[in-house]
Amino acid sequence: MNSIKEKILPQIFIIYTRYLIGGAFVFASLIKIKGKRFTSQSGELNPINSAWHFFETMYQSGLYWKFIGVCQLIAGFLLMTQRFSKLGALINLPIILNIFIITLSYYFAYTPVITRFMLIANLLLIFWEWNDFKIIFNLTPNIDKSVRLEKDYLWQIIGLILFLFTFTYRLFIDNYNIIFWIITCFLIGLTGLVIGLYRERKNKLSQA
Repeated sequence: MNSIKEKILPQIFIIYTRYLIGGAFVFASLIKIKGKRFTSQSGELNPINSAWHFFETMYQSGLYWKFIGVCQLIAGFLLMTQRFSKLGALINLPIILNIFIITLSYYFAYTPVITRFMLIANLLLIFWEWNDFKIIFNLTPNIDKSVRLEKDYLWQIIGLILFLFTFTYRLFIDNYNIIFWIITCFLIGLTGLVIGLYRERKNKLSQA
């Protein structure tokens, strides 16, 4: 496992998986924190066993609806920081597991496919950090001497930029058109990736 962690591409994949999951949760959290519906219309008149009625019930709870949003915001932010991503992955696990079970319990068309991949991705993040989590189970961690890209301030800064953009966007914009948000985040992430790969290539050439 340590040999894989020393490779650039797997590390970048993990970093951007954190960005993706974290960004999605930050995006979804603000609408709840502001006390607004996740859907554009009320689900009050829908059948009681429907997903829309279920969401309307949570929305009408008020405090619980906002509490879910705060938890999602914290988990998403921690994931995107890279520095505190281990804690973010742990906090996010019960949240995404709960969401996955909800999408299985009600009719959501193809939504369970998306939530299933998000759950698998979160489990991957925990598996990636398994050596550090061993102490929780009273196991002795192995000595990890691999050079981790996440400790580079570049990836932490990119995560902070993505978080601030997503937070600000959802703080002031409530519409459900996410195309602009997706495109902007993609461009930010792509710019960071190009700069990061250039820096790593430059470092290797200087050490050669």
